[in-house]
Amino acid sequence: MARVLIAGYGFLGRALESKFEAGGWQVSKLNRSGTDGAIACDLSSADDVAALPDGYDLIIHCAASGGGGEESYRKVYLEGCRSLLRRYPNTRFIFTSSTSVYPQEDHSIVSESSEANPTSPTAQVLRETEQLVLQAGGVVARLSGLYGPGRCHVLKSVLSGEARIDGRGERIMNFVHRDDVADAMILLATMESFPSGEIYNITAEPVSQHDCFFALSEHFAVPMPEQRQGEVKRKRGNSSKRVSNSKLKSLGWQPTHQDFLSLALACQTG
Repeated sequence: MARVLIAGYGFLGRALESKFEAGGWQVSKLNRSGTDGAIACDLSSADDVAALPDGYDLIIHCAASGGGGEESYRKVYLEGCRSLLRRYPNTRFIFTSSTSVYPQEDHSIVSESSEANPTSPTAQVLRETEQLVLQAGGVVARLSGLYGPGRCHVLKSVLSGEARIDGRGERIMNFVHRDDVADAMILLATMESFPSGEIYNITAEPVSQHDCFFALSEHFAVPMPEQRQGEVKRKRGNSSKRVSNSKLKSLGWQPTHQDFLSLALACQTG
């Protein structure tokens, strides 16, 4: 039986556990607290990682920064991946990064071959971590905005009346349901030949902020959000691009939740 270690058992990790167990894998998991049956491990601690057991066929790093800044990102992502790669140099490795590494602001289509030279410090750490993983023969999965059961910030903000439109709402939003991410991970893990050194965007169909808000406002019969005053600064940058998922689709992956309305409804009812 193949064994997978979910490094960072949380929101996405729970979906990965379910998907891999259904596929016949033996699942181990870790987080800092050791809750929910996970191994207690601080990924930023080389000693903690060195003490982990042997015998894994695949490691998926999907830990979260906990909302921290650049220093937190370096500890969780860069140092965490470095320690895991040192501990398991011959084990297949997938790092869940972010489409925030694409800095484009012109609403253009971006693919895995597009420029990924982010300007924000946190996204720069993600890019540095990607390079580390790719050089080690791992796979980088760039996730767009992650949503799932009980977690849909945009829907919550529209329903509460807190949402605001940036300018004319032209900014492009990219998103993905966590179950679709789990499907992509099992696909990559079970390929006949592990795609070492490859990057894959994992995202549903892009949508403008205006069209997203309009669809939600119409469906839930709530007022359209008002226009925001002043510039918005986002931790991972204020990019606006249409992230392509064509490369992953060419492998047979197809997101169940392709548009934001279906995704939001799934989050609400999940």
